[in-house]
Amino acid sequence: MTAELLVEIHRGPIAESLHHGHAVVCGPDGEIVEAWGDPAAVVLPRSSSKMIQALPLITSGAADAYGLTEAQLALACASHQGAPIHVGAVERWLDDLGLTDTALRCGPQPSRDKDLRFQMIRDGESPCQVHNNCSGKHTGFLTLAQHLGTGPEYIEIDHPVQVACKAAFEEVTGEASQGFGIDGCSAPNFVTTMHGMARAMAWFATAASRGDAQSQAAARLTAAMHTHPMMVAGAGRACTLLMQAASEPVALKTGAEGYFVAILPARGIGIAVKIADGATRGAECAIAAILVRLGVLEAEHPDVKRFLRPDVRNWRGVKTGHIQPASALAV
Repeated sequence: MTAELLVEIHRGPIAESLHHGHAVVCGPDGEIVEAWGDPAAVVLPRSSSKMIQALPLITSGAADAYGLTEAQLALACASHQGAPIHVGAVERWLDDLGLTDTALRCGPQPSRDKDLRFQMIRDGESPCQVHNNCSGKHTGFLTLAQHLGTGPEYIEIDHPVQVACKAAFEEVTGEASQGFGIDGCSAPNFVTTMHGMARAMAWFATAASRGDAQSQAAARLTAAMHTHPMMVAGAGRACTLLMQAASEPVALKTGAEGYFVAILPARGIGIAVKIADGATRGAECAIAAILVRLGVLEAEHPDVKRFLRPDVRNWRGVKTGHIQPASALAV
């Protein structure tokens, strides 16, 4: 099967650009309830897999040994804005570990928070690794490494931290990974299928009903994400706004190159979306459309409309078109 048309960008009377992709909805048993495109498509879920990578932080005992808060667990799953709320939390966490910015391996990145970024430019300050959108995940990695008593190069594929992450990834996706790529933050990102990733999200969605350690860890991470949506992304971001707009608890996580996942604990449902050309705007529209179809989001909510059917405007503010779900996702 090939990628299916999921999102259209209209200008005047025509659909000027088209975003094709894959989407899979899995029920509580991990079986496919609905799908578009190819459920067997092999993908890199990128940052959408962060909650899976955070599982060993809890199952190892590290989270409890270091007294991590629910907000810190949300931060371990985050692709955050690099705003003061995020940077300060990472710096305090590193300090609790007796570490500094230099212990991170994610690389420096300018803050996505405009006020902080412009203030740093005015002050002549350079971005640090704590400003990186993945610094929460990496501080979680460091916490696990310290708890295990292992070396500082926690992003190496054979490091115990990454060995634990791969084992968790294969367990919850129900598939042996076909390999890995190196993510933007230098950590390995494991390969799976669209069905595998949606299955994993359904597994997270039903985790609270099971008593094993891995499932209980997943339930804690899911609760942390929907309880602390600002820590997961930040002001103006799709993950945060759509979680806040939802009519029931839901955990949402974006990933680079057009990936998006959703965990719906009240329904035991997991969702995975991949836009083939890597467009974030396509992934945000598609995930919003699916959640509206399921009744989790209201199509007319202002924070839903900005992703589901946003206007396209030119530099004069004139509306020149709009983005909308394709007929396959019509809501």
